[in-house]
Amino acid sequence: MSNPSDSTPAVSSNAVANLRLERLARSTKPFMARGSRLQRCEGCRLAVTHCFCAWRPRMTSRSGACLIMHDVEPLKPSNTGWLIADVVTDSFAFTWSRTAVEEKLLALLGDPQWQPYLVFPAEYAAPGRGVEEVMPEEGRRPLFVLLDATWTEARKMFRKSPYLDHLPVLSLTPEAHSRYRLRRSTRSEHLCTAEVAALCLDLAGDDRAASALDAYLDVFSERYLDAKHNRPADTDSSAHRQLEPFLPNRR
Repeated sequence: MSNPSDSTPAVSSNAVANLRLERLARSTKPFMARGSRLQRCEGCRLAVTHCFCAWRPRMTSRSGACLIMHDVEPLKPSNTGWLIADVVTDSFAFTWSRTAVEEKLLALLGDPQWQPYLVFPAEYAAPGRGVEEVMPEEGRRPLFVLLDATWTEARKMFRKSPYLDHLPVLSLTPEAHSRYRLRRSTRSEHLCTAEVAALCLDLAGDDRAASALDAYLDVFSERYLDAKHNRPADTDSSAHRQLEPFLPNRR
């Protein structure tokens, strides 16, 4: 297979990367993630030896993504919201707060070009609020609102965000268990944020973007674990071959 150049990467300027910079500027002490002594690429957060900036797809989709992130999520190297913002051109990211809400977030949710769906299990929503299909009104585009946090934190965010109470709750029924291997979970049916976003894109008919995001997540996970275990990156792996058709130089 052809191998994208692994030359000096362009630093990602997506919505989550920008939110990370804002969060770092507010920090009074450094955030110490696991493996924090590792030298990481500023563009993809992987070890510089396993940088995959050259494997970054950029898709055109009708749908948008709005990530409402728990405070430390943008700082975690294993965060997958970053991948969504890399793939989906119209992506937005905000920090969640129990006591305040950003005016820019409220403006986005009220923008008539978008039809927001809050993605969460319908069992936690009031009766009649849950939906299983993405059917935006004519002239409006789907905007998937994703609570990016641990499961415990996400439930708290769902309960304590009254400005989201008017949104329909899109409930997903995944056909397979999560493939995400970078954080521990006792519930295999709990998907990571990027897996959830890919399912949403597929429901909205953005199937190419959904496939690209799935493939991108698999390469990210593979390279992350290869670096962790001191294995060289295998650019001829199945995950890399699945991602290659979505790279800019292949379109």
